[in-house]
Amino acid sequence: MQRTLRTLRAALPQAAIATATAAAITCACALPVQAQTANTSRRVDNPPLLELKRKALRSPGLLAARQATQPALSHEASLDLNVVYSDGKIWNPAEQRFDQVHLRSYQGTRMNPDVPFISPMLDIRPGDTIRVRLNNQLPADPSCTTFSGGVNTPHCFNGTNLHTHGLWVNPAGNGDNVLISINPGVSFEYEYNIPSDHPSGTFWYHTHRHGSTALQVASGMAGALVIRGDRPPTPTQTGDVDTLLRPTPRQAFRERVLVLQQIQYACRDQNNRIKLNPDKSYRCDVGDVGTIEHYAAVDSQDQAQFGPGTWPASGRYTSINGLVLPSFEGARAGQIERWRTIHGGVRDTINLEFRKLRAGARSAQGLRASEHDAYIAENCTGTPLAQHLIAADGLTTAVAMRSTQTVYQPAYRWDTLMVFPEAGDYCVIDTASPASASVNQAAPSRQLLGTVNKVAPGNAVPQDISAYLATELAAAAATNLPADVRAKVIADLKDGLKLTSFVPHPTVQDKEVTGTQALAFNIDLNTTPIQFQVNGKPFDPTRIDRVLTLGGVDEWTLQSDFVSHPFHIHVNPFQIVKILDPNGKDVSLPDAVDDYDGSVDPQYRGLKGVWKDTLWVKNSATKAQPNGKYTLIVRTRYQRYIGDYVLHCHILDHEDQGMMQHLRVALPDGSGGVSKGHH
Repeated sequence: MQRTLRTLRAALPQAAIATATAAAITCACALPVQAQTANTSRRVDNPPLLELKRKALRSPGLLAARQATQPALSHEASLDLNVVYSDGKIWNPAEQRFDQVHLRSYQGTRMNPDVPFISPMLDIRPGDTIRVRLNNQLPADPSCTTFSGGVNTPHCFNGTNLHTHGLWVNPAGNGDNVLISINPGVSFEYEYNIPSDHPSGTFWYHTHRHGSTALQVASGMAGALVIRGDRPPTPTQTGDVDTLLRPTPRQAFRERVLVLQQIQYACRDQNNRIKLNPDKSYRCDVGDVGTIEHYAAVDSQDQAQFGPGTWPASGRYTSINGLVLPSFEGARAGQIERWRTIHGGVRDTINLEFRKLRAGARSAQGLRASEHDAYIAENCTGTPLAQHLIAADGLTTAVAMRSTQTVYQPAYRWDTLMVFPEAGDYCVIDTASPASASVNQAAPSRQLLGTVNKVAPGNAVPQDISAYLATELAAAAATNLPADVRAKVIADLKDGLKLTSFVPHPTVQDKEVTGTQALAFNIDLNTTPIQFQVNGKPFDPTRIDRVLTLGGVDEWTLQSDFVSHPFHIHVNPFQIVKILDPNGKDVSLPDAVDDYDGSVDPQYRGLKGVWKDTLWVKNSATKAQPNGKYTLIVRTRYQRYIGDYVLHCHILDHEDQGMMQHLRVALPDGSGGVSKGHH
């Protein structure tokens, strides 16, 4: 398997027309290098908020004078988001200094100039109409209009567009349309009409121009998008879990928003080859400028910047809100915190774990990425903390799922309730996971992502964290929720931390299903260039791969014929029915153990019935055990919106090279088919 992956990496198609290296690029819109005061401390704050320009509503009549001083705000809001080259610095722990970088980025109001490669956060409400004017201020890129190398060869690196990942909104026209290219010098106004019944939750936005998606997301062009809800549950309708987690005298319910990124910048020599250390990790010398301008190697003596194994080999560090090896501050023992965590990286798995840091432990600064495993073994010695997962991909789960490790595949989001049980310092770890559970099909070494510093003394916490959470959340329900639902919610919480009053979508029943769909990912190594395929075909924008019926309900069967891939579909989320290992065992049950290949993989446990928009499609085949194909059954409803959109693998260099399909949702024609227009 490893030899096959090395062959795959070597054969990845090379972009024929990379733009000039960033060291040679000058752009009037590039931001000046700033003093890195905030970055020097590397304390994690939530991403800066984009400023929404909302209209004030002033009512005539007797209340006019009062509303003139405190006007109500419209649900309509607008903002500008600029796509530019930005100069900045990224901390390099191994060298104990900042590396200069020149990368594409989103820039808007209220940005932190010290951390330009974390995109600003969008904070909105159900019922909002948000108009985003996307201004592409990157230099001209002729490959956006004249490229003849094939649609699935990476190109148009300065062309862009915008995807609101996970939102249930219109995919057509100036809605969440990713089938357009906003070329350099062009502005386009997206309009997102958020339904009044849209679930609250943690979503995100990122660039999605086919051919340049991976390169731009790897530069940091990804940001958090949070929809905040104020709808309490009623005796007949579910509500937003936000209404339960409002502050009370006992619990502040502090919220932390984390965007995990894998910014794989490289510095290049006079021959335009990536500079390497003796261990083959990336090297930047003083005075160099790191860039991301290539997909593949420029020649036989260079390394590819995207592809299997390139992220761990690079020696770069996963950043949190634009910071490398940062610290979280302000935690207090016994306080419940809501961690909204987004995997905004391109292709590598993250397996999040928290452990107590040994008193007197030496600093991890100065360590190379390859030295982290030994550091963690020596210093992060506490028992793994419980993580209680309350939302998957933004959608509240029916029960808070307890885990000590949470697997984040590319594009995953988990909302987690965290409790630090005692004062002290804690390690935030990307822990080792089984080879079959990770994108690279190789068990990664552990990496320290950051630390939670100086947790202050607070509430006494019993050993049973789940029981403690149930008690504290029940108290919050008694304070925050209407009287007609309090007793039900409290009873649910005390019965295994159930959250049934907050699940946004009803379960898809057997009798609802009107059709079936089958999908198989594959990489064909026998073609030149290699083809990244869905159902045996690479992406063709002129071909409609599936025509789906508005109002229909399909049961999908998902598989992968070669290695594993995260499946993502736009617009409508899906509900997991079951996940079968190669022997037919359902590994999505609450107490299931996925140990088919001899190692225990925790990522599917408890997913039965969960709603998501991205899901790992596993193939654990090895030379010794060639039967490794898992079968995933999910169901989805096509509601409200017609139009064209896509599904794809969310390993973004796979998507850029063809692992994507073009879908269409059409009106029914009244006779069992779909409408084809007026004729």
